Formats: sequence, C-alpha cells, structure tokens
Amino acid sequence: MSSRSPFSSDDDDDVVNDDFLNFPFFGLDIPARISRKYDVFLSFRGEDTRASFTSHLYASLQNAGIIVFKDDHSIQRGDHISKSLLRGIEDSVISIIVFSKNYADSPWCLQELVQIMECHRTIGQVVLPVFYDMYPSEVRRQTGEFGKAFQSLLNRFSAAEELYMEQGWRSALHEAAGLSGFVVLNFRDECEIVKSIVANVTRLLDKTDLFIADNPVGVESRVQDMIQLLDSQQSNDVLLLGMWGMGGIGKTTIAKAIYNKIGRNFEGRSFLANVREVWEQVTGPTYLQERLMHDIFKETTKIQSIELGKYMFNERLCHKKILLILDDVNKLDQLNALCGNRKWFAPGSRIIITTRDKHILRGNRVDKIYMMKEMDEGESLELFSWHAFKQTSPKEDFSEISRNVVKYSGGLPLALEVLGSYLFDREVLEWNCVLEKLKRIPNDQVYKKLKISYDGLNDDTEKEIFLDIACFFIGMDRHDVIHILNGCGLFAEIGIRILVERSLVTVDDKNKLVMHDLLRDMGREIIREKSPKKPEEHSRLWFHEDVLDVLSEHTGTIDVEGLILKLPSFSTQCFSTKAFENMKKLRLLQLSGAQLEGDFKYLSRNLRWLYWNGFSLTCIPSNFYQRNLISLELENSNVKLVWKEMQRMEKLKILNLSHSYHLRQTPDFSYLPNLEKLVLKDCPRLSEVSHSIGHLNKVLLINLKDCIP
Repeated sequence: MSSRSPFSSDDDDDVVNDDFLNFPFFGLDIPARISRKYDVFLSFRGEDTRASFTSHLYASLQNAGIIVFKDDHSIQRGDHISKSLLRGIEDSVISIIVFSKNYADSPWCLQELVQIMECHRTIGQVVLPVFYDMYPSEVRRQTGEFGKAFQSLLNRFSAAEELYMEQGWRSALHEAAGLSGFVVLNFRDECEIVKSIVANVTRLLDKTDLFIADNPVGVESRVQDMIQLLDSQQSNDVLLLGMWGMGGIGKTTIAKAIYNKIGRNFEGRSFLANVREVWEQVTGPTYLQERLMHDIFKETTKIQSIELGKYMFNERLCHKKILLILDDVNKLDQLNALCGNRKWFAPGSRIIITTRDKHILRGNRVDKIYMMKEMDEGESLELFSWHAFKQTSPKEDFSEISRNVVKYSGGLPLALEVLGSYLFDREVLEWNCVLEKLKRIPNDQVYKKLKISYDGLNDDTEKEIFLDIACFFIGMDRHDVIHILNGCGLFAEIGIRILVERSLVTVDDKNKLVMHDLLRDMGREIIREKSPKKPEEHSRLWFHEDVLDVLSEHTGTIDVEGLILKLPSFSTQCFSTKAFENMKKLRLLQLSGAQLEGDFKYLSRNLRWLYWNGFSLTCIPSNFYQRNLISLELENSNVKLVWKEMQRMEKLKILNLSHSYHLRQTPDFSYLPNLEKLVLKDCPRLSEVSHSIGHLNKVLLINLKDCIP
C-alpha cells in the first residue's frame, strides 16, 4: 500500500501528500457559545475497523481527555437508529466518520451519516472524515468495493424505498467526502494518523474561549464587519486593525467575540486584556510580554526587560501565524513593546488593538481603523429589556417609558445595562421618577448616567465599599478586599454581592474584582466634586498631583480616609511622616516607590490596609501603631527582620513580604494569632522560619515559593 496522509479534497482527484500530515484545519470553526454533552461522536462500521484502528483512535481520544460517544454496531437493532443515538450526534461538538469498505453496507451507518451532515449544516457541527483503506473519490462517487457495498444495501429495498433512501444517502456521502479529512492507506503507520487526528481534535476543542455576555445583543453584526476588514487584505500580509470608540461602547466585547470566532484559524492566539492597567504595575510591561509568549508557545518564559522581550518576539513570532488582541491600549510604548514591528509576525497574522485614544492609531501604526458604532434603537431596546425585564422586549405597561430611557442612553451598552439593572422589578411610578431625574443630566456625561445606579444603593456602607473599590481595590482578590473592608466595619460580603447585582462591580474567573473604567471614574468624580478645589478635604486621594501637594505641603485633614501614591521604582522622593499627622481617620494607604522619614507615630492608628511597595527600612519601626491592621503588604522591601519589637496584632489576616530579598527570618507568629494568608514568595535569603508557624490554626494559604534557605 502507498503512504498515508490527510488530505483536502477540493476537486475530483485524490491528492495524497505527506506534507499535510499535521494539516491544521484552518477553515473549520466551532461556534463560540457551544455547550454540549460530548466532544466527539465516533461513527464507524465495526466489522471493518474495530480490532485495530477505531479502538486505537477511541482510546487515544479518551486518553487526551476528550469525551467520546462511541456507537457499538455489534448491538442488534431495528431498521432505524435509536433516539439516544440521534441525541448523541446532536450533543457532540465534532463528528468523526471512519469510512471503510463495508461502511455503506449498513443502513444504520448511513442514517447516522445523514444526521451528522444535517447537524453540520444547521448547527455548525465540525465533521472530520477518515478514509480507511480507500480514497475519498470512492466515497464521493460510490465506486470500487465501497460502491459495491452500497449497491448491495440498496438491493435489499423495494424500488420506492430505494429511491427515497438513495437520494439522501448519496447526497450525504458526496458532501462528507468533500470535507477535509484523513486517508489511511498504510496500516503500519496508523499510529501517526491517530496522533494527527487527536492533535487536530484537541486544537478544535480549544476550551479557552472568552466569556462574552449572557445576552450578546448586536455583537454578531459588528463582529462580521470586523472580520470583513480582517479578510480584505491578502492572506499573506500582516494586518493591524484598530478599534476606536468611547469607553463603555463595547470594544472589548467585540474583540473577545472575534477572538472566539476566528482564533482557531491561527496557529496561536493571545488576548492581552487591560493593557493600560497592567502596564502601570511595577512589572506590568514584561508581564504582558511573558503572557504573550505563554499564550503562543505554551511555555513559561522569564523576560528580564522590555528590550529583551522585543528581541524574543523578533526571533520567534515570525514562525507562527497568530491572532493577537491588545485590549485598552493608551500609550505608544505599549504598542512598541508588544507589536512594534510587522517583521516580528508571520505572514497572515492579525493584530487587533482596542483603544479610546485615536491618536494611538494614527499614521502607519495600523492598516485600518474600525470606529465602534452606538447601538441602534432596536438593539438598545433589546439589550435594555434583558436587564430590566429578563426578556427580549419591554412588558406591556412599560413600552413607551422604556423607549424614553433607551433614547436617553444614547446607544451606549454599558449605560443600557446599568440603567436596566437599576430599574429591574420597580414600579412605573418609580420609573417615571428616575426618568425625570435622567432628564436633568446631559446625555454626553456618562458619569452622571452611571451615578444613578450609585444613588440607588441601599445605604452608606454599600456606597463606601463602591468608592473604596473604585479608588484602591480594582484587580485585587475579592476575599482579601472583604477582609479589609470588614475591618472597616462595612459588611463587605453582602455589600460586594449587591454591587455585583447592580452591575457596578464584577468578579472574574480568578476571583478578582473588576470595574469598568467609566464606573471607576464615576466613583472618583463623586469624591472629587464635593470639594473640587480642596483635595485635602477629599475622603480619598488618588490623583498623583493632589497627593504630592498634600504630602509636600502637610495639608492633609481628618477627612482623608484613603491615599494612594505610585512613583517610579527608581524614584528617590521622600516625604515626612509628619505630613500624616492630621489624617486621623486614614484607613487605607498604598505607596509605591515613595519613602517616608521621621517618627512613624504620626501615621494613623486607624490603618486597616498598608500596601507599601519598595519599603526602604530594614525593619518596621516600633513606634508605628499597627494593632488595627488587617492587611500588611510590603513587597520588594528592604526588611531583614520584620519587627525588632513585635506588637500583638490580633486583627492581622494578611501578611505579604514577597520579593524582600534581604529578609532573613520570619516573625514570631504567636503574635499574629488570626493570620490567614502568609506570602513570602521570592525571599531568597530567608533562612529561618519560626516554629510558631505550626500554631497558625486559621491560616488558609502559605506561599514560600522561590525561597532558598
């Protein structure tokens, strides 16, 4: 027998070429929102292949973690396949059909085939034909031994039955044989074919699709518009496409949908979310580069600098046709570090950039710009109705007023979702009241639209939680934030739950708190507008210039409850601790790259959360009152010994000293009886761990990764 190979049957000639052994099926596309019971339905003629190929294929698929529905044709049945078999086909993402010489001699196999091809046409089921000891043309034309078996089957029926069945069977055989699949011609190399099939099925079943929305109204049409732009250039070109529009208009949603829809057509894909926010972190730029390398090559790579990352991209990305999506870009440095040169990428690669700043996309930085469209009236009404009524259209008594609210929203998806959730399950009189309130707010001010949802919160604790998250806790672990806010007396479990229900906060699949930029800015504006010209009277300070002014001029007041200051890691700027003297109610303090000098007694006794990246002292001063702290995080610190004179800290639940390269020993944990989370990651000089660590009976996490005693 001749050599074996997968093939692509685009014409009547059977071309067998070893170069296609690992043919990746780029043209196949599995619907992104698919959710079925089985990964694969395996259709075969048992007498022909059971002893070797099919059983080997079945076992290999199972070993790869693929859920297979395998029909057993040795079981006696009637003339028609059972309902359970039909459901098995419909409930599978992929069908593999093993055509053998006697496959067409079985009415059950052919009925399965008809059902499979129907699912292929109607619900987009992927079909992979395998031609076992034959060529595709024998199936397509019903010739050779395959054709004899098919005719033998037809001879068993009456003329009327034969005519009826023959038409459906021949059509299904011709359609299936025209699909890309595999030819098995050399039995000695069946193992290689099985490996290739399993590899392609595994890739097609890529389960890393991104969540889009429970009700993706208007998404598909915009995705199709984008795909047309992506396909408008020759396939051998590298294409950069920008998506531009105001915040909250749905750029990220559409980008995710594109990623899901066409991502499998590439040899690698990566969706880098929240580039702007991640970039601002100390190791953000190199983290994004590392994430891109991991997504494409499925390996962990440590990148020491941005320039090294760019060099690696230049060396490696050119060997794979990839889809790269950079979400929420706001600086040219980000583009330079992640997609700085077209020569980095292999022919046919596609890069999509979402941004609110059109300047990022000007010049020759991208090939095309897609301007996001607001939702039209019909789309807006449907999206609003899903959130306000949990159905596609308004309830009868709410039809007119719903249209008024939709008109006010200006086609902004985020506003529609927030307003719909806010008005859910309220009376018409309440709707009228809200609509009257909306009329007093200009349509172009998203802040004021979103503030309606904030105003509808039940009490001050929920509002305080929202403002704290908006200023300090976006991207943090939900459980950590609950601990900190509970320490502030804010009943955070129920409070965060309400915020999630009101569409003000979401929790991602890693249990991190997420807030849309518009909602974040709305919360911060609520704080700022109370005293726009007197930042020292703000309850929370986050704006860089305001914080520098307050600390430099010592103008802080009792109104300040939270403060955040992030300076570059190489900064040498130092402030006096006396600047905090009047901030008696300071609960939350986050510093990065900033140093304090002076007596630490001036820091508030009400501190619940202290995050200080780059703490420069070798130990925490003994005159710093810490007994109310819930969370103490001193990453990248210079501490050698955490405390020389320890205070009993009954309330401390989180201690994080990661990347403290000079830390030599842990504290005495008997002074921290309620500690739940201990993170000492990457403390290479840590040589002594207190035996009292064994008495931490409430601890849930201890991380000593990369500590070398």
